[in-house]
Amino acid sequence: MSLSHKFKTLLLAGAMALTGMQGSAYAQQAQEQFFPLQSYRVGPYAAGGTGFFGGFIDYLNLVNTRDGGVGGVKLTWEEGETQYEVERGVEVYERLKNKPGIATWNPLSVGIAYALLDRVTADKVPLLTINHGRTDTTDGRVFKYIFPLLVNPYSETSGIVNYIGTKVGGNDKLKGKKIVVLYHGSPYGKETIPIYELLAKQYGFTVQQIEVPHPGNEQQSQWLTIRRAKPDFVVLRGWGVMNPVALKTAQKTGFPADRIIGNIWSNSEEDVIPAGDAAKGYVAITSVAPGSQFPVLQDITKTLYDANKGNLQDKKRIGSVYHNLGVLNGILNVEAIRIAQAKFGKRTLTGDEIRWGLENLKIDEARAAALGAKGLFHSINVTWDNHEGDGRVAFQQWDGKKWNVVSDWIAPDWKLLRPIIEKSSQAYAKDKGVKVRTSIND
Repeated sequence: MSLSHKFKTLLLAGAMALTGMQGSAYAQQAQEQFFPLQSYRVGPYAAGGTGFFGGFIDYLNLVNTRDGGVGGVKLTWEEGETQYEVERGVEVYERLKNKPGIATWNPLSVGIAYALLDRVTADKVPLLTINHGRTDTTDGRVFKYIFPLLVNPYSETSGIVNYIGTKVGGNDKLKGKKIVVLYHGSPYGKETIPIYELLAKQYGFTVQQIEVPHPGNEQQSQWLTIRRAKPDFVVLRGWGVMNPVALKTAQKTGFPADRIIGNIWSNSEEDVIPAGDAAKGYVAITSVAPGSQFPVLQDITKTLYDANKGNLQDKKRIGSVYHNLGVLNGILNVEAIRIAQAKFGKRTLTGDEIRWGLENLKIDEARAAALGAKGLFHSINVTWDNHEGDGRVAFQQWDGKKWNVVSDWIAPDWKLLRPIIEKSSQAYAKDKGVKVRTSIND
């Protein structure tokens, strides 16, 4: 063999080896499912961001470490700091949207979620707005890629009013009662203004809605107004620093904590601990049970934190409301991938395939137990036309040291809410020229 021929042979072998390496690298990349995280770990809402995204990452990390991923597919993620600001959230979206294998978007921000509605629909990647978001996105016939899982703002509001009804002897006894809603001055805070007005007409109670400007660290005038109004209950629709300030200011003006009902983003340890004694007796709605007694959280502690691989800086936050919600969000995402893999194969899935998985997401008590999450939440049953689930909530009360669940799981009034949701979604479809789906295959 000539030297020239040997050289050509070596070049060919090298090229084939390089091609093989590239193919191997591509195959490895193809077996990853990517989560772009629009997180916020600084700013006035950092307590929520660090807890939620810490729990979300902990669960993804647990699945990788303990199970080798989902069906052999590794879960990966990258964080982009938003500081809970819409412009930053959109920037993170535009910067990360071209990464391969994107599973879902999970911004935990109403403002960012609103800004992404058209973008994710065009890109065919699901947007999950657990416990928040735009109410009419519950209608999957119109909003194919948006999933307000567990609770939407209207079902949450209905649950709160139904709970207040249990405290006064039934919803028929709400007539003549007075409720003040103290809400955060943001799209999130304003989302429920019309539904409180509707429910007030439905049950005959009086509602007065008072705005607290962002971020909510000054509320003296609002609580003086409340003291003059003498309501039977105050609903706190707060977020971040607004919540402990509300509880402390309520105490100063003489309003009892046990007649303040916190909404879904006013229900964490970070909302009550800074308020000290002013928070004792305070009640809040929840879609996820507090505590670290659940097997999935014990697995996270043993597998990750005992090996110094946990995401939270403070290990004591394991089992807190925000952390548990993040873990539950991880469970919902991973189960949707698992369900979609059963149909499409154990490989990196497209956003549209994961959308199908979400539209078939069903976790009953038996499946929750298998995941180590029995009792962590009620259940979820998502369909192609109902992107929320059952909307059941419970209520918890702060005893000065911990949350204690003080109610059964309460359902919203779907007969009242669903027509309102559909009217709004149909108007959106007409305005945007969206074809209304008639089946999961549309």
